[in-house]
Amino acid sequence: MLLCALLFSGACSKSQPSPTQAPPSSAMGQAPSASALASGAPAAPVSPRATDRFPTNKGELAVVPLEHASVLFQWHGEAIYVDPTASAVADASLPKADVVFITDIHPDHLDPAGLDRLRKDGTVIVGPKAVADKTADKPKVDVVMANGDTRQVLDVVATAVPMYNLKRGPSAGQLYHDKGRGNGYELAFDNVRVYLSGDTECTVEMKALEKIDVAFVCMNLPYTMPPAEAAECIAAFKPKVVMPYHYRGSDLGDLDKGLAGKGIEIRKREWYPAGAK
Repeated sequence: MLLCALLFSGACSKSQPSPTQAPPSSAMGQAPSASALASGAPAAPVSPRATDRFPTNKGELAVVPLEHASVLFQWHGEAIYVDPTASAVADASLPKADVVFITDIHPDHLDPAGLDRLRKDGTVIVGPKAVADKTADKPKVDVVMANGDTRQVLDVVATAVPMYNLKRGPSAGQLYHDKGRGNGYELAFDNVRVYLSGDTECTVEMKALEKIDVAFVCMNLPYTMPPAEAAECIAAFKPKVVMPYHYRGSDLGDLDKGLAGKGIEIRKREWYPAGAK
C-alpha cells in the first residue's frame, strides 16, 4: 500500500471535464460504462443509491449521498467514504470501505460504530490528529493529515483544507470548531477535483480554492453558516457543481437566491431520509 506525499498540481494538471449527471433510473452496478472500459478502470459494481456520475480519465466517479455529512464515492474499483456514521451506512448492500476520510471529532463525523460496519482488511482511515488522538487504536487512524498536507491514498490524491469557525461558538470567546483541529478535503479523482467542506464558516482558504469540479458545502446554524453565507463563499471559488450537504433545518432557497446568475449548477439530493434524526 503506497501512502506518499504528492504535489497536488501534478496530479491534476490535465484539463477539467464538464461534470455530467446520470438519470437516477440508469443501470447502476450493471455492465461497466463505455468510459470505464476505455480508461482501463476495473469493472466494479456501483451502489444503486448513486445519484450522480462524473466522467474522469480513469472511468466514472459515482456519488452516493448517504446522510447529513456522510457520502460514498465509488471510483476505479474503490469505495471511498467521508464521515460515515452508523445510521448512514446501515444499508447492508453498501460496499466495505477501501478508504475512509474523517473530518472532525464530533459524532456526526466520527462514529466508531459506523467505521466498524465498513472496515475490512486493508481499509485505510484518514483523519486529523485530533481524530487520531480521540480514537487511539479503536479505530486506528492510518494516515494523519494536518491542514495543508497532501497525500496519495490508494488511487486518490487528498489535500487537507482548513475548516473552522470565524465567529460562531457555544459561548463568548469559544468556537464550535477551532482552526487546525479538523480537515475539509480536496480529493483528486485523477483529473476531477471534489471538495468537501466539513464543518466550517466562509474561510479565506475556502474562497481561495481553484478548479473545483464538485463541491459539497455545509450550511446549517448554529454550528457552521447559513445558506446565504455559504452562497457568498461558493461564488468566490466557483465550482462547476455544488451539492449542499450538512444542511439540516436550513432553507436551501436562500442558496438558490445567492447563486442566481453565477453560472454554478446546484444539485440538491436527499440527505435526510424519513425518520432520520
